[in-house]
Amino acid sequence: MATPTQNPTKKKIFITGANGLLGQKLVQQLVEGNQYIVYASSKGESRLPGTDFNYVSLEITDPKQVAIIIREIKPDIIIHGAAMTNVDQCEQNQEACFDVNVNATRYLVEAAEAVQAHFIFVSTDFIFSGEKGPLDEEEEAAPVNYYGETKLLGEKIVMKSKTKWTIARTVLVFGIAHDMSRTNIILWVKSSLEAGKQIQVVDDQFRTPTLAEDLAAGCILIANQGATGIFNISGSDFLTPFEMAHMTADYFQLNKDLIKRADSSTFSQPAKRPLRTGFNIEKARNQLGFEPKTFQTAIGILAKQIILARS
Repeated sequence: MATPTQNPTKKKIFITGANGLLGQKLVQQLVEGNQYIVYASSKGESRLPGTDFNYVSLEITDPKQVAIIIREIKPDIIIHGAAMTNVDQCEQNQEACFDVNVNATRYLVEAAEAVQAHFIFVSTDFIFSGEKGPLDEEEEAAPVNYYGETKLLGEKIVMKSKTKWTIARTVLVFGIAHDMSRTNIILWVKSSLEAGKQIQVVDDQFRTPTLAEDLAAGCILIANQGATGIFNISGSDFLTPFEMAHMTADYFQLNKDLIKRADSSTFSQPAKRPLRTGFNIEKARNQLGFEPKTFQTAIGILAKQIILARS
C-alpha cells in the first residue's frame, strides 16, 4: 500500500470505486490538488497510477469490512462512486445489482454516520422516466429499469442518513480510463468509422453527456465547499447519440455516411432506457461554480488522451 506522508492539518477523503473511470479521475485530481489525505478504495488490487495516496482493497458488499475500514481511517469525506452501472447486466442479475447499489450504500452510510463523515453519493439520470428533459433537481423520480430503481433506493438511504450528505446526479459519463479498459461513444464511433464499418445510432434518446473529469471536478467542488443537498453534475450540451456520433466523425474527419439513423425500437436490450433525460445544471453553476466542458471540447481532450495512452 502506498503511504504518503500524513499531514494532520489535512482532511481525509475516502473514495469508493477508485479503479473505475470516475474513481481514477477523482484520485488524480485530488492528488494534484494536494488538499486532502487521499484514500482510494476498490475491489481487488489497485489499477491506479502514482503513489501519492493510500490504497485500500475493499469489498463494499461486506458490512463488517466496511465498518472496520471506515472506523479505522475516520475519513472526513466519503465519495461513493462505486456501483453496478451496466444497465442490462443489472436487469439480468438483479440480486447482484441490489447488493452493490443498495446494500453497499446502506453499509457505507452507516459507517459514515459512525464517524460523522460528509457522505457524497454519485447517482444517475436513470432514476427518471425519460418523458421530459432537461431536468432540474426537483423533478420527481420514476425509473423505467432496475438499475434506476436501485440508484433511487440508494438516494433514499442517503437522504435519511444522520450525517451530512450530498447527492451528485450525473448523465452518460464518458472518458478514458488509465488502463483503457472501457469504451465510450467517442472511441466506438472513431474506431468503427476508421475500420469502414456502418453503425446504427439512436436519434430518439436525449442526454447531457458528461466528461469523467468534469464529474470528478464537480464532486470535489462539493467536498471543498461542504455543499449539501442534491446537485445535477453533468455536461451542458443536450444531444442525441446520433448528434454525438456526427460531431465525433466531424472532429476526426471520418465518413459520416457510415452513421445510420436508428430509434430505440431498433435494438432489443434487456433493460428499457429513458428516452429524454439530460440535466439543467444552473444550481451547480451558481452554488458551486461548476462549469463543464462542451462536448466538442471533450472530444479534443479524449483525442489527446488516446495519443498519450498509446505513446
